[in-house]
This record gives sequence, structure tokens and C-alpha cells, in this order.
Amino acid sequence: MQPFFKFCLMLLLTATCFPITVVDAVEQATTCDFYPLNIHRLSCQHGVISVEQSLFGRTNSFICNEGVASHMVANTKCAQDGTLERVKSSCNGKTLCELNTGDFRTPDPCVGTLKYLQTNYTCLDAIIMMACETSEAYLHCDPESKIVVHGANYGRRDRNTCAFQKPLQYVKNTECTHPTNIVADRCNGKNSCTIKVSNKVFGDPCKGTYKYLEVAYSCEGGRDHSYGTQ
Repeated sequence: MQPFFKFCLMLLLTATCFPITVVDAVEQATTCDFYPLNIHRLSCQHGVISVEQSLFGRTNSFICNEGVASHMVANTKCAQDGTLERVKSSCNGKTLCELNTGDFRTPDPCVGTLKYLQTNYTCLDAIIMMACETSEAYLHCDPESKIVVHGANYGRRDRNTCAFQKPLQYVKNTECTHPTNIVADRCNGKNSCTIKVSNKVFGDPCKGTYKYLEVAYSCEGGRDHSYGTQ
């Protein structure tokens, strides 16, 4: 067994290592904002999401116009401020991301116009690393390459990760997500980086839930590695 994969197996209870394959094609997702809600879904079969462009509003009278009165699609200069930043924060570094279009309606950028959420994204080559609360996350690249963090989340999205010998009450909340820039701020451009996985560092997005840190990153040049230690 190769040393890296043996090490990942030994650390299964505290950190998980997933090499991901690169996919360069640009994907586009478009979701019409029909009431009461619609789900905007981005996904990567291989790799992790990297959002390039995102719009909530209308710049085209032909998108989402079926069965809609002409005056509701006539305004093609409608865009909600901050949409790109919100979608990046929620989706970057994940393999699957679902957003409710209703969360983008306030304030309404163009009253009386039927809007849509449209996102262009790519699936990037990356490693996904998970480290349990109270452990340490260790990101590492070969000496000639540097860390580039694509996204990080502190919380809980399933009942299985970091759940060994934990009572159900501590892992049952799987709606706990907290995107964070802390890992990128501390680790980008470095050859290696260690971060304590704790509420003191990342805040507590769901009190009473045992959380974990999920990071998607790659290395600029050389081979990628990710480790986690207690």
C-alpha cells in the first residue's frame, strides 16, 4: 500500500482524503424564479465547483418566458447586487450545491419583472479534506507548489462523517453549513498550513452539534496532498 493512502486510511476517523479529477468544461445552470420557490442546483461529477459568473435578474427576454406576459420579461437590465459573491460563498469547493431562488428576491431588483438565477461554473481539480472538531487540519503541497483553497465549510452535512462513538443527538443536525474564508486567508500561497478545527477559530454555527471542517484545495504545480491530525 502506498504511504499516502495508508496514512489516509489511518486517519479515517479524523480526516478524509479524496483526490479529485479535473474537468475544464464550463457548465451553466438556469433556474426560473417562479413562486413559491425553485431550487438552483450546481453539481460536479468529478472535481469541485468554482463559480465564474452568476446573475439574479434578467438580461434576456427569451429566458424563462414561456407562458409569461410580455411586460414581465421586457426589462433586460435587471441584476441583483451581490449575487456572484453569495453564490461563490455558498457553492465554491463543493461537489453539490443547491440554492433557493427565493433567498435572492430581497430587495427586489426590478419589481414586476420575472427573474431567473443563472450561474456559469467549472469543476476544478482539487482534494477534499475533512477534519473533525477538536482536531487539526493539515494542508500540504510539494516544495515547489503552493496551496490554493477553493472553498471551506465548518458544520455538518451528513450523519456519518466524524460520527464515531458520537451519540445521535450530536450528529443528527445535517443542515448546519457555515462557509468560511478563514482557511483561504491563512493558507493560500503557503507550502503547508495547520489550522485548529474548533468553535474558537470558526465560530459555532449550530450549538450542540459535533462539527467538522471540509476543505477543497489544490496545489499550484507539483503533486497534491492532504492530511489531518489530532
